[in-house]
Amino acid sequence: MKAWLDGTQVLAPQEAAVFYEQSGYGRVEKTGSLRLTVIEALYLMARGKIQIDGWSFDTLLAANAESPEFLRKYIVYRDIRERGYVLATGPQDFRIFPRGQRPGHGQSKYLLRVLSERDMVDLSVVLSEAQATANMRKQFLLAVVDDEHELTYYEIRLTRPAAKKDSLCLAAKSPPIALAIFAGTSAFVIEDGSSITKVLKNNWCGTMLDASRLFLAPVEVCWLLEHGKLTLMPAMRADEYANHAAAYDPEFSDKMIVYRHLREIGLSPRTGYKYGHHFRVYAEEKKHSEMLVHACPHGHSISMSVISRSVRLAHSVKKEMFFACIGDGGVVFIEFARMKL
Repeated sequence: MKAWLDGTQVLAPQEAAVFYEQSGYGRVEKTGSLRLTVIEALYLMARGKIQIDGWSFDTLLAANAESPEFLRKYIVYRDIRERGYVLATGPQDFRIFPRGQRPGHGQSKYLLRVLSERDMVDLSVVLSEAQATANMRKQFLLAVVDDEHELTYYEIRLTRPAAKKDSLCLAAKSPPIALAIFAGTSAFVIEDGSSITKVLKNNWCGTMLDASRLFLAPVEVCWLLEHGKLTLMPAMRADEYANHAAAYDPEFSDKMIVYRHLREIGLSPRTGYKYGHHFRVYAEEKKHSEMLVHACPHGHSISMSVISRSVRLAHSVKKEMFFACIGDGGVVFIEFARMKL
């Protein structure tokens, strides 16, 4: 079947309308002809369904593949079509319909964005697109194309870890006021016979330096000061300590927001440094951490390759990986969950 290039799209004769009616390709014009995107036309050419006057598959692909974005989208389009789905352009890159459905005969289930393995991902944009997709009662996906043109699909999930039924803010259950000696950017508590170090450890605070001294991490110091459960020597208010800690750690303020949020919903964050992230997080009754959390300020960008490594690492140690996005509405957790369509 002969078709022809019409600017940035392809027009096929009236008999090509069957491609729309049966498989959801393109859109039918008032004249009855079928208007296709170049990606759709290339896929139909590859399957021997149409020919384009003056163009071969190779020349049309080469002419458009000067844009790496075009080639990535074609690779994703082809892969999803060959999995038996119908897809069309959408508010992101593509709308994907459940098997057996197509435009005009069903509702799309997924909205999909195509990325490269080297793309920088603005998490605030991902959050906005995922929230908009959820409002449309659809699922938001990313298709990531690597340098060998292999694909990885991620479902973007937004969640707010729920407090356990019997959970209270740990500050309400923490020990009486402890005396700590200021040391660099941290502080330590000396056992005074009251079992204060044991009580702090039972509340997931601090690490024993020796048999009688417990060192507190900066976020723990700040959190205990905020709740009136710690007195520093020399004396320092919580806000003064926070400014001091932030001078040494530019990420401290963001980490503190997420640490505070996790504590308030009854979870127990500890440093996640050995996993390359800000926190590993425990439920109170668990011996092993259940998730890794990285604090991300609004507008923070992370490379897709870093996200991929983080997700794989978390999976390998049987944890969930969350990026905690900080915004005016509080903290929202984004999970990049690998999936198979």
